[in-house]
Amino acid sequence: MADDTDANATDDRLRLLIERIERLEEEKKGIADDIRDVYAEAKAVGYDAKIMRQIVRLRKMKPDDRSEQEMILDTYKNALGMI
Repeated sequence: MADDTDANATDDRLRLLIERIERLEEEKKGIADDIRDVYAEAKAVGYDAKIMRQIVRLRKMKPDDRSEQEMILDTYKNALGMI
């Protein structure tokens, strides 16, 4: 009988975790839709959404990581005669 109670408690816990994940996935989808709308708004007033995405990605990086990436990019561009 204790095993049934433990199994039920485990089943309930699993169900709650799954439901929580499902709610978070819905919230994530809603946020992704909102972000897409902001990029569309920016594009409508003349901004380049692709460049804005790059800026957002760069701003997430630590300054040292960003500097290192830019230095490597410059090295590659120089090697290819692009600078």
